[in-house]
This record gives sequence, structure tokens and C-alpha cells, in this order.
Amino acid sequence: MALFKAISPCSPTSLAFLPPKRESFLYNERVYCPRILSSFPELAARTSELHGHAVAATSNAGNFTKSRNNQVIRAVLQSEREVEVSGSILNGGFRGKFNKVVLAYSGGLDTSVIVPWLRENYGCDVVCFTADVGQGIKELEGLERKAKASGASQLVVKDLREEFVRDFIYPCLRAGAVYERKYLLGTSMARPVIAKAMVDVANEVGADAVSHGCTGKGNDQVRFELTFFALNPKLNVVAPWREWDITGREDAIEYAKKHKVPVPVTKRSIYSRDRNLWHLSHEGDILEDPTNEPMKDMYMLTVDPEDAPNKPEYVEIGIESGLPVSFNGKKLSPASLLSELNEIGGRHGIGRVDMVENRLVGMKSRGVYETPGGTILFAAVQELESLTIDRESMQVKDSLALKYAELVYAGRWFDPLRASMDAFMEKITESTTGSVTLKLYKGSVTVASRKSPYSLYRKDISSFENSLIYDQADAAGFIRLYGLPTRVRSMLKQGI
Repeated sequence: MALFKAISPCSPTSLAFLPPKRESFLYNERVYCPRILSSFPELAARTSELHGHAVAATSNAGNFTKSRNNQVIRAVLQSEREVEVSGSILNGGFRGKFNKVVLAYSGGLDTSVIVPWLRENYGCDVVCFTADVGQGIKELEGLERKAKASGASQLVVKDLREEFVRDFIYPCLRAGAVYERKYLLGTSMARPVIAKAMVDVANEVGADAVSHGCTGKGNDQVRFELTFFALNPKLNVVAPWREWDITGREDAIEYAKKHKVPVPVTKRSIYSRDRNLWHLSHEGDILEDPTNEPMKDMYMLTVDPEDAPNKPEYVEIGIESGLPVSFNGKKLSPASLLSELNEIGGRHGIGRVDMVENRLVGMKSRGVYETPGGTILFAAVQELESLTIDRESMQVKDSLALKYAELVYAGRWFDPLRASMDAFMEKITESTTGSVTLKLYKGSVTVASRKSPYSLYRKDISSFENSLIYDQADAAGFIRLYGLPTRVRSMLKQGI
């Protein structure tokens, strides 16, 4: 069956001429079904009326042209495209044709609406993918039912918690990566592990495209797509928020009702949140004004430090080659260790951060983060490094940590530069083995003790008592040589 599509360089409108008795066309990205039109010229003329100009049809069955400001509209024969808006997509969609698309799926309103939107606009089979990165069991309940009710062919769920902590969090922890002095990169580290799994699923199910629900204003779109590019550059990427005309929650609800998609009945939060095993972030609502103090009931992982226990708690973290391996003498897997510390840190109000950060896309944004277990681990690793890493190595490590954090924040996890810096971090911390005891008290983390078999600290040298290794008289000659540039500069100024 011959089908037609009108393409205009000056308008977003598409025109599909469907088989007899079922004509419809897309105007302003919304479906409009007029009466049955008897001919292609009549259909073209009716569509043109919506734009306030007329179309002169030619005698060619497959093409027509019209001049307007020296621009040309051309109808192109489409023999592989057929759309049934209210039912299943047979061969193609309003925007193109993909075979199968893997969608990053949460079960919320946005991703529930994206499923039928993909089918309608790209004529594709939709495979929903959900990654368990520690966001909580409640967010995973009923997902398969929701996905299929939205029109997905299947839902794939993968438990990525151990991989997330072992292969993404721990390297950042070892590197000492902190973005703009405060942010411990919770969301930044989670996106590449999710996107990597999406690429794996796309390869498994034979998908030719992947899709996500990130907005065009945020960092996450970059983090997802750079991972796709790095791991499978042949995959097409669909980002509905950069294409559709849905502008808010009410539009999304209306679209869902129109396509018979069950709207999630969960209570809407006034905040935009992202949760995983490392942290919980809060954005939006009153936080958009940096003069507003966060409300006490906003926090979910940590108690208010004022309400924390009046008695401090001590925790001992065992570390091997720069990576945490145990808690209070008990060896645990990376994800299990972090989970334990999240609970302990949370009840002491540990790990709250309120910051204004510079997004990758250029704007400033304010976010509040809760990272209880991560804050404890970060303090432990840094304190042990103070024993095991020399001054020059520490300075180089700290300078590289800034660049490392920038790469991770910007979604460049799979860049060779980050991998190269990882090799340096692994080498420089190979002797960072030992244990650190920390004191947790009303939102603060302070070190109580540190010990390592590879400690560079020597009590016999550092002591104020006399030492066989360090002769205090040697300091006089050292100071004269070390201060020589300062002395020469002063002599020049004074004409000596």
C-alpha cells in the first residue's frame, strides 16, 4: 500500500496519507483525524489550510511542490510506513522507524508515557529496562505490570548494586573525587553503570536504539549518551524530552489518558529526587531559591543532627589498597558494607550537603544531598592516606582528583583519560592498607585512630625527644638553603 509523507523545512508538521478509509495526519505533533478524504490533492490542501497557505498539486502521483518564500514542500513516497494511532504500530511511526528500542524505565509518569510515544512515533517494539542500583524495593514493585500496561513488550530488571559500588563508586572513592568541593558524585557515578547495562540489554534483545527520560536541561542526558557512544556507537538514541511537545505533568497525564496508559497513582513529591546506594539528592520547589533553608521533613536518609543520639558511636573501617573491605572487623561485600554504613550514618545525621553547583550545560543549580555511608568511607580512606602516602605523591593525587571528578560529573566515565588516571590511583594507593576508627556524633565525623603496617609515620623521628635519625642542628643548614631565593630577593630590593 502506497503511503505519503509531506516534509517541510519550515514546519514541524508531518503529513501521513494512510490507506483508504483511515486517513489521518499529525499537526503540531498531535494526532488529528478529519473526515475521509477522497484524494491526495484534497488531503494536501486541507493540511495546508492549517498553515494559512495553499498547495498546488502536480500531476505526479508521488510528488507535489509549492513555493513559499523560495522554500519547497515535497511529498515523498513512503512504502514501508503504516500507523494505527489507537492500536499497535505496524510498520512505522510519525518520526521514523526503529525495530526495537530499550528504554531506561522507572515506572513513573514520564517513562510510562514515553512507552506509547515511542511506539507511536517510531513504530517500534519497546523493551523497558530497570536497573537496581539501591533505590529501594518500593520503587521496583509492580514494574512489570506497569510496563506492559503502557505498551512495552517486556521488562528487564538487573541487580547492579555490587557492580555499581565495586566498579564505579570505589574507584571514585580511591581517587578522592569530589566535584566543586562538596559533591560526592552520587548521580554522576550511577548513570554510566545504568547506561552500560542498557547497551548490554540492547545487544541481547537485538535493539537498534536506546531511549531515556532525561530533560534537555540536565547533566544526565550527557552521561547516558556519552556512555552509549563509547560502548556501541551504532545505537540510535531517542530523547523524547528534546522532541515532544509535552511540557509538564498535566500534558503527560492527558497523553496517558488518551493512549489508555494507567497513570501512576503514587503521591507526587514536590521535589525532584534521585536515590541509589550511595546517596539521595533533592532538587526543585523551595530549593530553587538559594535563600531558602531546606525544610526539616525533606530529608529521608538522615535524621536532623539536633535529634541524633547524644552519645557518639565509633566505627572501624578496614581498608586494603585504598578500598574499604570491612566494618568493625567484619568483612563485607562492597554493597553490603555501604548499606550498613548508610544505616549507621543516617541515624547520626551524617552526610548532609547543601550546595549550588555548576551544571555541565552551563547553568547553576542548587541541590541538597544525603550521603551518610559515603561520607564515612570518604573520611576513612583520606585519613589512612595521611599515613601511607608521601607529600609529593599526595599533592599530585589531589590535583588529579579534581580532574577525575570533572570527568565523572561530565559523563566521560569511559574516556581513556579517566582509565589512565585510575591506573595511577591504583598504583599510588597500593600501600594504603590498614584501619581507621571514626567517631560519629550529631552530624560530624572525626578521626579517633589510624593504623597501617605501611605507615610512613615514625614516632622515633617525629617525637620532640632526641632522635638518632633526626639531628635538630641539621635544620639550620636546611633553612639557609631553602630560604636562599627569599634572601636573594630581599638583598636585591635593599641594594645589598
